[in-house]
Amino acid sequence: MQAPAVNRDPADQAPITPAHQPATPRRQTGAVRTRLVVGLALLTLGLAGGWWWQHRAEAAGAQAGSGAAASSAQGKEPGKGPGKGKGRGGMGDRPVPVRVATVQARDMDVIQDALGTVTPTGSATVRVRVDGLLQSVHFTEGQMVKAGQLLARIDPRPFEVALAQVQGQLQRDQALLANARLDLQRYADLVRQEAAPRQQLEAQQALVAQYEGTIRIDQAAVDNARLQLDYTRVTAPVSGRIGLRQVDAGNMVKSSDTTGLAVINQVQPVSVVFAVPQDQLPAVLAHQADGSLVVQALDRAGSQVLARGQLQAIDNQIDATTGTVKLKASFANADGALFPNQFVNTRLFLDRLKAVPTVPEAALLRGAPGNYVYVVADGKARIRVIKVGPRRAGVLAALEGLKPGEQVVTEGTDRLEDGSKVEVVQPEAAEAMASGASSAQGARRHAH
Repeated sequence: MQAPAVNRDPADQAPITPAHQPATPRRQTGAVRTRLVVGLALLTLGLAGGWWWQHRAEAAGAQAGSGAAASSAQGKEPGKGPGKGKGRGGMGDRPVPVRVATVQARDMDVIQDALGTVTPTGSATVRVRVDGLLQSVHFTEGQMVKAGQLLARIDPRPFEVALAQVQGQLQRDQALLANARLDLQRYADLVRQEAAPRQQLEAQQALVAQYEGTIRIDQAAVDNARLQLDYTRVTAPVSGRIGLRQVDAGNMVKSSDTTGLAVINQVQPVSVVFAVPQDQLPAVLAHQADGSLVVQALDRAGSQVLARGQLQAIDNQIDATTGTVKLKASFANADGALFPNQFVNTRLFLDRLKAVPTVPEAALLRGAPGNYVYVVADGKARIRVIKVGPRRAGVLAALEGLKPGEQVVTEGTDRLEDGSKVEVVQPEAAEAMASGASSAQGARRHAH
């Protein structure tokens, strides 16, 4: 069969499908597939290019950051070449400005600080011994009283009457005894003359002995009545400071009352009880025998010495819960600076070190080597490990590692390493440098 003729357009000479002959489905599917493949290829190329560009930018930024960090670590600004300085201050080869102190030989006290409580040497409650009406009070609350001083008086009239009664009974029995003794003398004369029987004499002797016993009973009753009358005068049992009055005049008081009239605390001398670690007990025992252990009582801030005294006693056991032992010190307290139940800081002087090297506490550092300081020699700072001893008033003793005359760094240690070059500055120069640094920091903050 002969194929139909195809008409061609003179413009592009492309074959034109007649209107009655549509395009085949196979040809359409191939074109669509080609366009999809091309689109996917272009999209893949675009994503790959974007990823490559982003990766290159991040690599460039990281390289720039590492270069700046390396330049900063070498003490140089980025872009100004490598530096070869060392040390924490970023000073390059320039020495680090520091302030120093000279190691001095001093006598240093070995002390033990603790918190103590003031306790009275003795405490007594003033109580009445007889029942009666409290007639008058003769003390002022809080005053110092002496033993035997009159504090109050109970109405004495009932006791005066009782005394008079027993005194009269004693007088009567004394008269009976005197008459019986006269009869005994007469019976004795009659018996010698054989004018009276001996039995009558012996009976009279027994009567005299009976009256003598009655006299002793009456005399004891008189003494007791006089004692009860004396108890109407209430006196101070001990010397010390008397507290607040518990009963006012006009009230009935009894010997069985537990509160009493007032409480007297002995505060001259006064005691302070405090506890020290059990590790210090051997040193305390070693020096306690000769009585040379001095104790100071300080205020709560620990800045003012209130009183000085001596160690008086050591408790007979260690507290198992705290690992401490209680000590008691005695203070004269002539000025009354210590008050019962007052909390004070105590300072126990255990020993005194002679001519030991001392440095300011500001020079002490702690790290991997232990306790150490920077010693300045030949323009360089060297680490020196030391053994720390007692401390006092911002100064510590170096038991090992230092010698008098050496110089240790007290300021500027944060920028030092072992072997760092240093420049010792005077206090005025250091203050000026600190002021300049503060001004520069303020200017940078203001600029930012």
